[in-house]
Amino acid sequence: MRITVFTIGIFISMILLAIFITYVINLLSTSSGASEDYNKTNINITDSPDHLLWFLQVSDIHISIFKDPNRITEFKEFCDLTVGAIKPSVVLASGDLTDAKTKDGIGSEQFEAEWRYYRDILKETRIKDKTLWLDIRGNHDNFNVADLSSKQNFFTNYSIQGKLHPKSYMYQIKKRNVLYTFMGIDACLEPGPKRPFNFIGMLDDVEINEINSLIDKTELGPNNYTVFFGHFPTSCIVTTSNDKVRDILGRHKQGIVYVCGHLHKLGGLIPKMYTLQKAGFLELELGDWMDNRVYRLMAIDHGFFSFKDIQHRDWPVFLVTNPKEALFINPSKENLEAIRNSTHIRILAFSLSMIDFVKVKINDGEWINCKRIKGPLFAAPWNPKNYLRGFHNIEVYVKDIDGRIKSDNQIFALDGTPLSFGILSKLALMTDATLIFKVFFFGTLILTTVPAFAIRYVHLLVADGKLVKPKIRKSLCFSWFRKFWIMSTVDRIFWPIVIYPIYLAIGPWTVGYLVENHVGTIFAWGIFVHGAFLPGAFTYAYGFLQLVSFHIPLLFVTANTVYFRFQEVTKKIGKKQSIKKLICRHLPFSVIFLMQVIMAYLFWLAYGSLAFLLGPLRTWSLVLAGILYYQSLRLPEKCIRRAAEVWYVPSNINITESSIELSTIQKTN
Repeated sequence: MRITVFTIGIFISMILLAIFITYVINLLSTSSGASEDYNKTNINITDSPDHLLWFLQVSDIHISIFKDPNRITEFKEFCDLTVGAIKPSVVLASGDLTDAKTKDGIGSEQFEAEWRYYRDILKETRIKDKTLWLDIRGNHDNFNVADLSSKQNFFTNYSIQGKLHPKSYMYQIKKRNVLYTFMGIDACLEPGPKRPFNFIGMLDDVEINEINSLIDKTELGPNNYTVFFGHFPTSCIVTTSNDKVRDILGRHKQGIVYVCGHLHKLGGLIPKMYTLQKAGFLELELGDWMDNRVYRLMAIDHGFFSFKDIQHRDWPVFLVTNPKEALFINPSKENLEAIRNSTHIRILAFSLSMIDFVKVKINDGEWINCKRIKGPLFAAPWNPKNYLRGFHNIEVYVKDIDGRIKSDNQIFALDGTPLSFGILSKLALMTDATLIFKVFFFGTLILTTVPAFAIRYVHLLVADGKLVKPKIRKSLCFSWFRKFWIMSTVDRIFWPIVIYPIYLAIGPWTVGYLVENHVGTIFAWGIFVHGAFLPGAFTYAYGFLQLVSFHIPLLFVTANTVYFRFQEVTKKIGKKQSIKKLICRHLPFSVIFLMQVIMAYLFWLAYGSLAFLLGPLRTWSLVLAGILYYQSLRLPEKCIRRAAEVWYVPSNINITESSIELSTIQKTN
């Protein structure tokens, strides 16, 4: 029987592993499902300044009245000097304009003073006279906001676009015969809960219809281009319809890129978070302004989209637009033949003072001086026929009249030789975060319940003589297996400890003021508040952390304590112990309990006293842990009998009939 159970377990594990590997291989494949040859330019790429548009993006500014005042002063410098020097046609401010966190960094609410800073900076730097500033909300801009009409929705009154465009919208710029469309995707929750349950964005049916309507209004044409921008990566957006956000954006044949923020480089784990979605558009997450002070320079040059992420105050700034960097070539939207037939290398160069000179070098060739064409555009003649095969390196050297120097290089390929994006970037941008959170939560839930029920069932079979008692082996795994087995026979311990994780998947976690003055209820599968239902997303991640940081350690501590009590009863071990042994015995539970107290306190700071008192997730779990630990320390002898029928081994120390029924024990052994 043990072999059968093991075999079944291995078989199920192999199936799950095969499904996961298939999913990852399909995810990481580079093939695009988008239709080809629709938006590919046939314009000759020369040294002409036509068919060129450059623009900027800044994200996750997090203006705060409590932390890092330099965040504000340097943002003002960006709006004044950087925008003034680059003179972009458009600046995309892709959400989290303000921080909206309380002084302790735990609670969340909208602070009007932060929004005043944002408005005043844009006003004082005369940003409207310099560029078209397109801002959109992020989840921090939506913390504790009941709806668009709420007084807490300061985005409406203090942003540039909020009054006319409170949610998704688009702007179009026409230069000669080329139409550039910038379409903002607002996926903020409505209502917007306090943190942390505002991490995942959502597009409901109304907003999806609005986005589709905006797409329908764009003019189709071979020289028209659409840039999507928003705060949330597509991996962090759920939809209430069957249409996924990537499908919606991918159906727009003119859409070439979606730029976003939100993930803050995942704390530095993925500093360059880029990918080409299977729907046929690039997705580029921009690192935050808050800590990293980065912004993005982008250009559409003769139909080719190029970009570069730049550190604030790092001058000069330049961007090679032809030949385009190999990694970001989009074969479904861009025609490599146009580069192969081009006559000039094209570079945009900017600085706080006039550019003195720009020169380029390909591979190990000679340096070539570039000629200023118009504004920031520099060009140098070249013969692409010399570079038709494989990868090649283009190096650029820029100097301004004040002596600032910058050089960099990039790889290009004219034969379509592909480069691959990093696996971590693909996983961050191409997966479904909500699905991953669900898998982790329910996988951990199964791990903490199914084996417990299986062990209990096996015990019943052994006790009834239908299975042979396991042989005692000296190994760590078998030792813990025996401890969990003994714990599974104690009803007053077993049922609470297996029902708790099941309850987390079904029952309410807390009831409290989730949005402004509106009482709501949080479940793993969703949030009810202000007459709305928000499907479960980050709640699953929160539940997973609860299981991993609290319930699983509690399982091990309780099993170990029950086993120790079993030893006390069956072998009459003395209860007197040294202080050192007492500390070692009770320290693990003390650490778990203290950590949960801290988490409950943080939850109270985030959602208030009502949520703290009516909180099975955090507060009530402390009561559960205390009761279970107390019970396991003082289990009466009658609770040990069922385990002793299987696991009691007679020794020199006899057990009285009042302690354990010897006849039953001897019959079993």
